[in-house]
Amino acid sequence: MKKLILIIFSLVFLSSNVVANDKYLNAFNKWLLDNGHTQYVNIEHKAGCKKLIQKHGLKVPKVGLFDEPKVKTNEWFWLECHKPQVTNNLKIKFFKKKDGKIRDSIPWNAKKISDDTLLYYGFVRSKKADLMGGKWLTEASSNPYEFEFDLREDKKVDKELKKSAMMSYLLFENGKITVDKKSPEDRFGILLHEDAKLFSSSVGKTLVSYVLGNAVCEGYIDGVNSKIDDWPLIKNTLYDGQKIIDIINMSAGDQEYINIKDRVKKTGRTAGGYTIKYLMEEIFKNSTKKKQKWNYSGLPAPLINNYIWFKSNGDYQKILDKTFKEKAKIKNSVQFRTKDYEKNYEDRIPTYEDGILDSHFWATRYDYLRISKAMLDDWQNDTCVGKYLKTVFNNRVKKNYQGNVDNNSNWFNPKQYAGFFHTGYTGMKDRAVMGMDGNGGQSIMIDFDRGRIIVINAIFNDYNWKKIAHSVIKKGK
Repeated sequence: MKKLILIIFSLVFLSSNVVANDKYLNAFNKWLLDNGHTQYVNIEHKAGCKKLIQKHGLKVPKVGLFDEPKVKTNEWFWLECHKPQVTNNLKIKFFKKKDGKIRDSIPWNAKKISDDTLLYYGFVRSKKADLMGGKWLTEASSNPYEFEFDLREDKKVDKELKKSAMMSYLLFENGKITVDKKSPEDRFGILLHEDAKLFSSSVGKTLVSYVLGNAVCEGYIDGVNSKIDDWPLIKNTLYDGQKIIDIINMSAGDQEYINIKDRVKKTGRTAGGYTIKYLMEEIFKNSTKKKQKWNYSGLPAPLINNYIWFKSNGDYQKILDKTFKEKAKIKNSVQFRTKDYEKNYEDRIPTYEDGILDSHFWATRYDYLRISKAMLDDWQNDTCVGKYLKTVFNNRVKKNYQGNVDNNSNWFNPKQYAGFFHTGYTGMKDRAVMGMDGNGGQSIMIDFDRGRIIVINAIFNDYNWKKIAHSVIKKGK
């Protein structure tokens, strides 16, 4: 037993069933083992070590006492034989980028994804913040909001959880949670312990908008019609002097430099891979804005998030505390990603003055609902932030989709955009229904008129959003 314990505590988590450059797999295998999911784990010694283990146990043999050609030093024996391989027995499909590197998310147009693959990518989504580096953390409230429950069954949601990549579904109405469902334990429920942080990319854009509203109401920024003309980072670019409302409506006239299809056109990479300083100096220097039309990309949200930091005069954490701790009363910490884990083009570690805040966001499933409820409360109580939300709704713009539009999709169905919110849903065009949509099927819808909220967390967007989200907001049960 002592030998077994020593083996477990001295594991080196290698990967025999992977592509060598997958940086998350060792952490995935370790997580499986540490959390008792041993049905997915293989623990074995390399073939060349088994004979030595049998001969010497866990004692380091003296060099020269055996003939095995690979054993040259005691150090080799310790590193290679005392520490067995840990792999998983899952059949994972690793999606690759154009350059051959492994993706950390599933492509939006992927088909027939196995549960094994979904489990792995679900882990990556939840652990990415800790594995990839920097984050700006907002600690939990000392007095978190506790929900009331009046639960009912929902067979439609149950069906989707059994067959799709949806992880969690929450319905809030009449001041209570009425549907609270999670993926089964034998699928993705093992990822959903109470304080599990769930990743969102574009939902984080909307949360930047909510932080902006609080920054406006705390007096750090004049309002959405004020111009960004005092920020040194954007001088001599098309964003210099632009109104905030045009940037958060993604209508800044930047389509010749960046868009959702081509990303940063000069490099082909997403905006999230760069600091604001790099983008402004290398991509947007001496740029001029074109015709203002809706142009969705990953740049406007981190641009505004870093502008909030700039205008806060050192009080950025106070603004986040006001937004998430005081108003939303989060029960667990939440976080935005930062880019201080990588070097920029000057081969130095970037600083906050360079614009390293991102809009990628992590929170528990209940805290996503707490934040959404805080927005609903602001709207219905007509607070200062509620007036901000109504202002962006009243200044919404039309999306200019190209090609076929699928009204069953949480991305294509809303035809309007309002300050990092989607709106103008089919059948609800004139209603104050605003939503958040993110990579992998993250979807939040808030019906400000009727006080109803749906929060969906997923690994991949393959569930029937029209049936369990859109229809519920539109019609009720």
